Amino acid sequence: MGKMWEGRFSKALDQTADDFNSSISFDSKMFRQDIKGSMAHAAMLGAKEIISVEDANTIIGALQGILEDIEKGTLKIDMTCEDIHMFVEAELTNRIGDVGKRLHTARSRNDQVALDIRMYLRDETNKVIELLKDTVQAIIEQAQENKDAILPGYTHLQRAQPITFGHHLMAYAMMLLRDISRLKDALKRMNFSPLGSCALAGTTYNTDRNFTAQKLGFDGITANSIDGVSDRDFCIELASAFSLIMMHLSRFSEEIILWSSWEFKFIELDDSFTTGSSIMPQKKNSDMAELVRGKTGRVYGDLMALLTMLKGLPLAYNKDMQEDKEAIFDSVETVQKCLEVFAPMVRTFTVCRDNMYKAAQKGFINATDLADYMVKKGLPFRTAYKTVGQIVAYCIENNKVLDTMSLEEYKKYSDLFEEDLYNEISLETCVSKRISEGGTSVESVEKQIKIALESLKND
Repeated sequence: MGKMWEGRFSKALDQTADDFNSSISFDSKMFRQDIKGSMAHAAMLGAKEIISVEDANTIIGALQGILEDIEKGTLKIDMTCEDIHMFVEAELTNRIGDVGKRLHTARSRNDQVALDIRMYLRDETNKVIELLKDTVQAIIEQAQENKDAILPGYTHLQRAQPITFGHHLMAYAMMLLRDISRLKDALKRMNFSPLGSCALAGTTYNTDRNFTAQKLGFDGITANSIDGVSDRDFCIELASAFSLIMMHLSRFSEEIILWSSWEFKFIELDDSFTTGSSIMPQKKNSDMAELVRGKTGRVYGDLMALLTMLKGLPLAYNKDMQEDKEAIFDSVETVQKCLEVFAPMVRTFTVCRDNMYKAAQKGFINATDLADYMVKKGLPFRTAYKTVGQIVAYCIENNKVLDTMSLEEYKKYSDLFEEDLYNEISLETCVSKRISEGGTSVESVEKQIKIALESLKND
């Protein structure tokens, strides 16, 4: 197939250079957006009488036919074309002759590409948002079911204080809710149409950019034509948001991997989201969580590729910017695939409540509550902190825990200790008395679930 731009040249493009220059292998996924953008452009050309209404309608009808044929599979995209834009235009001209050649009036591939990628990312990002919502819903379901399951909370990966599993899970729900908000903010800044910017300077035709913007669901138009064709901030902003999503999923994956190990055994993953070993028949590996953790680095790499590609580019369009698509497409598709497997993995794992509780009974994680008990009796917190530290050291030396020390042993450290201390340091009391907003008590977790559900409803 001849090049649309070949009139200026006396020699054909070298085959190796042609292959290197071609982008249809990856931009062909934008065929819907390209065709819909072209239909809107043709409608505008007809409405402004830049071309006849009859020609505009002929073009729109033929484009609709091309779209339907590609979707049905009766028309295969020709991978020898330079890009999806040239394929669609060539197919259009093949079907309706010279009328099809009128479509590109008052348009450049520069603003056409900029339009297509915004529309494509808008569609795909909305899919990510829906997948995030489903993942948050899966977390909420597990949190609701396990809002009273007690386990150790950790800092520095050392047992710290008793918490509820529902409380721990809701931390991830809050992270993903922020991710949804972040994507929606990015979509707002992205949702302005560059169509009509042409190559960089606009056009001499009396076009109506707002007509096409409205027809294509944009909130407005880009105010500067140079910026319209050269802006890829939205790619970087989305890639950054996708990186944060993957960071949150990776942190959760790390804990799922730990929790499902025999060393913890806090949860058991469903068989349908684990794999075995080629030589060790006892193995049940958390491969899905491990892959999510691994793919996080891939999405980070896509972000760095975009930042590096754009950092030294002069205005306006440069061929370097063709490199935006593979990186951002890979980023959004990786996030989608990870979320598609993550929600059902979370929804189906089994919680081993007894193992969690047994772990919470060790490690002196009620020491802070013992110090609080002394503070309520009138002792300054720092003095109470030191006293409890001495008691913990005594327990370690004598192979005891706070719950099994006798009252006589406690009174060696302070006369403030009474029989009621045992109720104060029980795991159930330690959890239930965490009444501050956002804390680990069952009532607090229920409030957090309500907040998350309201957020999902409002979204």
